[in-house]
Amino acid sequence: MLASLLRGAHVGFVLAREGGLSLIEAGDLPPHLRLALRAGRLLERRGLGTGAGPLQRALTRLGPSYVKFGQFLATRPDIVGLEAARDLETLQDRVPPFPQDVALRVIEAALGKPVQSLFVSFSQPIAAASIAQVHKAHILDPDGTERVLAVKVMRPGVRERFQRDLRVMRFIARIVHALSPEAERLRPREVVEILARSVTMEMDFRLEAAAMSELAQNTKDDTDFRVPRPDWEHTARDVLSSEWIEGIPLNDRAAIEAAGHDSRALGRAVIQSFLRHAIRDGFFHADMHPGNLFVDPTGTLVAVDFGIMGRLGHNERRFLAEILLGFILRDYKRVAQVHFEAGYVPAHHSVDDFAQAIRAIGEPIHQRKADEISMAKVLTLLFDITALFDMRTRTELVMLQKTMVVVEGVARSLDPQLDMWTGAEPVVRSWIARNLGPLGRIEGVGRAALTITDVVSDLPDLAQRLRRILVRLDEAGTGNADRLDAFARATRRRAIWSTLALWTIAVGALVMAFR
Repeated sequence: MLASLLRGAHVGFVLAREGGLSLIEAGDLPPHLRLALRAGRLLERRGLGTGAGPLQRALTRLGPSYVKFGQFLATRPDIVGLEAARDLETLQDRVPPFPQDVALRVIEAALGKPVQSLFVSFSQPIAAASIAQVHKAHILDPDGTERVLAVKVMRPGVRERFQRDLRVMRFIARIVHALSPEAERLRPREVVEILARSVTMEMDFRLEAAAMSELAQNTKDDTDFRVPRPDWEHTARDVLSSEWIEGIPLNDRAAIEAAGHDSRALGRAVIQSFLRHAIRDGFFHADMHPGNLFVDPTGTLVAVDFGIMGRLGHNERRFLAEILLGFILRDYKRVAQVHFEAGYVPAHHSVDDFAQAIRAIGEPIHQRKADEISMAKVLTLLFDITALFDMRTRTELVMLQKTMVVVEGVARSLDPQLDMWTGAEPVVRSWIARNLGPLGRIEGVGRAALTITDVVSDLPDLAQRLRRILVRLDEAGTGNADRLDAFARATRRRAIWSTLALWTIAVGALVMAFR
């Protein structure tokens, strides 16, 4: 506790010194915390600017764990606000690479063989971040074919450092909750635990390889998008090997056009691929910034870095498809009904009132040109409206909305005139026709019949269990009265002795104080 207190004090000092406290709204705090905030802001250096810039500097100074925390907050605009989340997107997770000989030792310990026997050649680090760094390697297949791999190597000691910093974050979250229960609306303890789970998964490269493999399987028939293949033989918890991608990053539009690629088609492929993954598959890349997207020599879109992924269940996918189609068709009543059918809005609210609120979002967008309408902004406004109707925050939908903001930005950087809604419509209609049309209904009836069959087959076993429980309750009932009486007497005795002990301690403290 003392170590956490000292480290927490250091975190607070750095945040105050670098201006990271400027994002806190003083009006939302109780008087004693407003006073503490004013005292903390006296430590600010002058000329730090506004927005999330000071917070970025503070997190960078605090180290890789806090940079990762800032990047995580960038995916949660429901916690820090949309503007701060957008600013935090630029937080860079770049640190100097660790030595080559250390990387070789990590690989040999993880894969159990000397590097010389694993690879024909192994480069110096190509890129480095707080968790890992990437090398380029060549391997020789049994048939004599030479392949090029991207090899990601875990940074030594990173797990221990993250666990230490997470203990401090948990400690700070508990203090925030104790000092201001009102701050629980930001769910500081839940945020830290979600970050802890995310980082734990990100630090096992076998899970990232599995995500890469799953997305590759989902998209194997897509002609405009592909995923590099993981190399399982050269992958372990601390090492991830996958197909090396030769391509142009999507943030280099000049190089894309110079290579003869169609930037307009690429922009459409970005938005349609994302929607296919989210709506068709329910599994999407949740970190689709331009640095993680490339166009290969054939003009195909390629994604890399699968540490952060999002999932949507069938209900969430139906919700997303129907609200997008509802806005396209201006069917606001249907959009409202979908919210109620999914159970997102409590039943005591009026569907008609909710549809009226949604119309206030939808009608203005139809007064503008299609290429001026932001699909991500519509979803953001929709979530703002739903908050007025007691819709609880759903993490998976927030991650989806935030990813859509990034994807839309990437698509529009390739084609500023891109009509997001026209691009989305075929994907949305295809899913609805397949899942909510006649074929989908037949499949739904089949699934329901299987469920009923399973329940019926379990009835004899359930009846036997219920009988045993009733017999035990009947046997236990005869002695319950005596046990309850004995428990009450024991509780009274403990209360009396606890009270006497507290008074003894208090009297002893007073005697020592007056000596």
